[in-house]
Amino acid sequence: MDNTYKLILVEDDASLGYLLSEYLGMKGFTVSWAKDAKDALLKVNANVFDLAVLDVMLPDMDGFELSQKIKSINPQLPFIFLTARSLKIDVLKGFSLGAVDYLKKPIDEEELVVRIHALLSRLSSTQPEEGQVSSYQIGDYTLDTDRFSLRYKDEEIKLTGKEFDLLSLLAINMNQLCTHKEILTTIWDKNDYFNKKSLNVFISHLRKHLGKDPRISIVNVSRRGFMLRVEERK
Repeated sequence: MDNTYKLILVEDDASLGYLLSEYLGMKGFTVSWAKDAKDALLKVNANVFDLAVLDVMLPDMDGFELSQKIKSINPQLPFIFLTARSLKIDVLKGFSLGAVDYLKKPIDEEELVVRIHALLSRLSSTQPEEGQVSSYQIGDYTLDTDRFSLRYKDEEIKLTGKEFDLLSLLAINMNQLCTHKEILTTIWDKNDYFNKKSLNVFISHLRKHLGKDPRISIVNVSRRGFMLRVEERK
């Protein structure tokens, strides 16, 4: 149910922060509002949240740096960026750091709620249920769907929520093509230019994570999509 979802909102603008926290509260979310990065980190350390909504421009630390510090505390916490900047490089930087979405200011409160509902619904649907596969073997790697992690021998590799979702989809369809449309609509909820660029960034991340087993490759099928290919051991 929506009222079980706990959000942390990080916004230094007092008027906007108050407006968004009150509006989200009216829509059934439990909202903890932090006015700067220091306060946000204290709250993340002390509480469990389902989603973080981060302003990019903060007085003590930019939202990009804050997102990385939050991930070091809770690697699985998804986050949305709020930004007044519309440069492609800023948007792509947000996605490359693991953001699940972004909204440009001025914020449309109704759109924000719709985006949050869609994201939390999708993220909930990707949680492993009873009877589902608890792990996937990818060459010498194991993708653990209970711990949301990737293991290589005795090493555990931390994955962002987006990396985990993407690798899970590729693993389910191992040695088969996953089209751009299928990936983007499943993982990003939207097939557009920015998300396609973000997809390429995350594919690059996964290739690095899987780089210790030469039998594994993520193949770019020109203009069609990607395939997680694992060659048989010789």
